[in-house]
Amino acid sequence: MSSTSHRKHARLEELEGMVRDGRIDTLVVAFTDMQGRLMGKRVQAQAFLNGVIDHGAHFCTYLLGTDMEMNTPEGFALMNWETGYGDWIASPVWDSLRVLPWLEKTALVLSDAVDEETHREIPVSPRTILKRQVERATKAGISIKAGSEFEYYVLKDSWDTIAENGFAIPKRFGTYNEDYHLLQATKAEPLHRLLRNQMTEARIPIEFSKGEAAAGQHEVNIRYDDVLESADRSVLFKHGAKEIAYLNGWGITFMAKPDHTWTGSSGHLHMSIWDAAGKQPLSHNEADGLPYGISRPFSQFVAGMMALSRELAVFVAPFINSYKRYASLSWAPVNVVWGRDNRTTGFRLVGHGPSLHIENRFPGGDMNAYLTYAAMIGAGLYGIEHGLELAPEFKGNGYIAKGVARMPRALYEAIWELERSEAAAEIFGVDVVDHYLNAARVEQQVYDSVVHDWERERYLERG
Repeated sequence: MSSTSHRKHARLEELEGMVRDGRIDTLVVAFTDMQGRLMGKRVQAQAFLNGVIDHGAHFCTYLLGTDMEMNTPEGFALMNWETGYGDWIASPVWDSLRVLPWLEKTALVLSDAVDEETHREIPVSPRTILKRQVERATKAGISIKAGSEFEYYVLKDSWDTIAENGFAIPKRFGTYNEDYHLLQATKAEPLHRLLRNQMTEARIPIEFSKGEAAAGQHEVNIRYDDVLESADRSVLFKHGAKEIAYLNGWGITFMAKPDHTWTGSSGHLHMSIWDAAGKQPLSHNEADGLPYGISRPFSQFVAGMMALSRELAVFVAPFINSYKRYASLSWAPVNVVWGRDNRTTGFRLVGHGPSLHIENRFPGGDMNAYLTYAAMIGAGLYGIEHGLELAPEFKGNGYIAKGVARMPRALYEAIWELERSEAAAEIFGVDVVDHYLNAARVEQQVYDSVVHDWERERYLERG
């Protein structure tokens, strides 16, 4: 029995035992949609023992072809009114099973989306997209380890109150920049303590939490692991943090830029390459003679990430609001340059020797971790396959770098980049690219059709 099969068997036996002795009465079967949200069903414990999900849980195909409002836009080849919006299967990944301490007697298992007839995974499902890139890396003889950081704002009002107030600018839980401030962070420590401890209990190990660079803003660092596990942890953290906050009367948001006067919230990725067994780090090799001991393969991996940052931006910054975070002198990067321990660059090289790795600072707190990790692995492998050379280190203020690529300024610019990208089709396949291009176009079209408060303020009297 493989180690993966052994873990799956052990987790399933563990769950059955907890159901039989009454510790668990509800099982959440969940999968991640295009927007990074968890969707799924709750299974009553006895029904689980009776085998109702032996072959997975049915869900409507439209859940992988909606917009944020759960509308059913045209343009998705795999799901539309002509196909009849049938069912796919959420197939449990039992070694992802977790007991959720913030929900009474509840466990959660992540799932892969599969076709009931062919048993093949659905190619546009975010977790499957990442798995395909992990498989490509394995064939190339490498594995990827990664860790996520998430920034978020704690709000004084609940989402319900904010909605009742017409989504006016929320009130933050804080009055001044709380970056590293222990006293200010203490004011919301009842929430941060719950996040650290209950997440860790649910096998989402939190290493640090700290105040961030704005009033009410905080950051959490999740322990690194194999990239698929790290992506699982990322989507579970965001979902769980929202549940914990709501159930305890707090407001919380991972929105990239809740207001133009606020510091944006990031979702930084830390990535390194290892041998296929995941035992030996390959990011560092002094013998290759590159700066800071970067190995030749890792330099090509990072070069690929940089070369395709614009073309794959839709997978990194998926929403209209994502691009409003990219502002000069804002702690969010704008230029595609790298530097040693330089927070003004899009790619920050950190660590020493075997711990050397790259921090990608472009993703925001609103990222879908499966898609963002998949894009960066695909870009990194592209760099290795095409022997790309890493550009010279940028030293100084990365915001004023000249003659370098800049991340798209808006979603429509990112759409243009993806439309013309041959590399994206090579990495993901045309079906995946077309699916997520359609989602991005829908998001842009909806935004363009709405009249916003800014327009009324600017033009109502004076226009």
